[in-house]
Amino acid sequence: MSAVETTREDFAALLDESFGRADLQEGAVVKGLVVAIEKDLAIIDIGLKTEGRVALREFAGPGRENPIKVGDEVEVYLERVENAMGEAVLSRDKARREESWVKLEKAFTANEKVTGVIFNQVKGGFTVDLDGAVAFLPRSQVDIRPIRDVAPLMHNQQPFQILKMDRRRGNIVVSRRTVLEETRAEQRHELVQNLEEGQAIEGVVKNITDYGAFVDLGGIDGLLHVTDIAWRRVNHPTEVLNIGQTVKVKIIKINHETHRISLGMKQLLGDPWEGIEAKYPVEARFKGRVTNITDYGAFVELEPGIEGLIHVSEMSWTKKNVHPGKIVSTSQEVEVQVLEVDPAKRRISLGLKQTLQNPWEAFGEKYAPGAVVEGEVKNKTEFGLFLGLDGDVDGMVHLSDLDWNRPGEQVIDEFRKGDTVKAVVLDVDVEKERISLGIKQLAGDPFADAGEVKKGAIVTCEVTDVKDGGIEVKLTGTDLSAFIKRSELARERNDQRPERFSVGEKLDARVTLFDRKARKVQVSVKAMEIAEEKEAVAQYGSQDSGASLGDILGAALKQRTGE
Repeated sequence: MSAVETTREDFAALLDESFGRADLQEGAVVKGLVVAIEKDLAIIDIGLKTEGRVALREFAGPGRENPIKVGDEVEVYLERVENAMGEAVLSRDKARREESWVKLEKAFTANEKVTGVIFNQVKGGFTVDLDGAVAFLPRSQVDIRPIRDVAPLMHNQQPFQILKMDRRRGNIVVSRRTVLEETRAEQRHELVQNLEEGQAIEGVVKNITDYGAFVDLGGIDGLLHVTDIAWRRVNHPTEVLNIGQTVKVKIIKINHETHRISLGMKQLLGDPWEGIEAKYPVEARFKGRVTNITDYGAFVELEPGIEGLIHVSEMSWTKKNVHPGKIVSTSQEVEVQVLEVDPAKRRISLGLKQTLQNPWEAFGEKYAPGAVVEGEVKNKTEFGLFLGLDGDVDGMVHLSDLDWNRPGEQVIDEFRKGDTVKAVVLDVDVEKERISLGIKQLAGDPFADAGEVKKGAIVTCEVTDVKDGGIEVKLTGTDLSAFIKRSELARERNDQRPERFSVGEKLDARVTLFDRKARKVQVSVKAMEIAEEKEAVAQYGSQDSGASLGDILGAALKQRTGE
């Protein structure tokens, strides 16, 4: 009985062997042995005398030069156990692809880098062989910066980071840039750890911008700002630096979070501002070169690294609202005076006009009060005239100094811009930069030359104008003028008619007001008649004595005329 069972087991084993190994399943990766190589084909035995043929090219690939030989054990993909010729249909490419996908999925899940070879260029990027699996490398993910020539990157083993995987569609997207950025960040971190603030180090100018230069410190860049290149004013970095130039710099500041490094060159040199107050004392004069012109003034370089500002208000004594560029020009050498020094703020205030004589002082030295000058009418305002005088200064004639008798508001209309007129210097105020002039003073003060004119005096007047309200008269022998109102033309109302007088006619009148301080004079014919009547009555009698007023006045008149 046992012999029969043994025979059955042996038969079953032989039957299994005849039908092949149990693990030989179509669509699976199996191991095989290279038993022969014929031309460009490898004969592979996958067990139980089941053999298949695989092209030798499937064992090669981008970045792989590993020829097989008889006796090597390889993994292949079993597409069919047996074809029409009784051979197994095998594929090394599919086996490698299956194997790669398993490894790549693990790497993708663990966020690990994978190794691959860029072997072809396609629209929008490149194809990468990841040990059998083909991935897409977008052009934007090739490098940190756009590169023109990718030939050096082709057909070389290098690391990639998987960005996206879709096994169902067979899509893999990888990035080389991510790997470079991580590597660069690690390198930057390591380099930054070895640097210290205040350290002096050499570097190479890598790039130049309007605001400074980027210096390569051996794998990490630092910014050398334009204001830290030199103590003197540098308008553009190219004035001092060139790309590729080796420079010695000082590390000013390190930001360990952003890995940003600020550099300086001038910090390696002596500070020219030390002891600046002793070097440039206030009120001392120096020569310098204009380096920059702005709306508010001009900067002057006194020495390399030391600049001072001439504010627009300190540029000219007379040109007040003029752009500094119309007074000085860039690179011009000028003499300046130190007005203020502030070492803490690194500021020096300079003056240009202080090196020239104050034009108001010069005018005052040349023209004392009372001197007669001549000038052109520059402007007319509500309070007077401005005349242009010697030394490019202006003098003002106030309305009250235009005419002795007429109001200034009326007289100023007689002047036009551009007229050349004479005036008398009344006062020169150097501190306030003012020159007071007078035009009426040219004719002398009529009140000062009034002679015997005083209140109560009888004066002879000449009619200069006849108006409805009275007459304008001039006191004979003086430059005084007065206006006699209608009510003051006669004692009797019927005689108070201005039209009974004519221009050029002379008449006597009594001075009723003479005020030198207030510059006022008033005369009245009526007051004179009343005064004469009182005097006659007192001297020749009164009406109560029987004499008529006509008799009294007649007697007085005869007495006055000598009849």
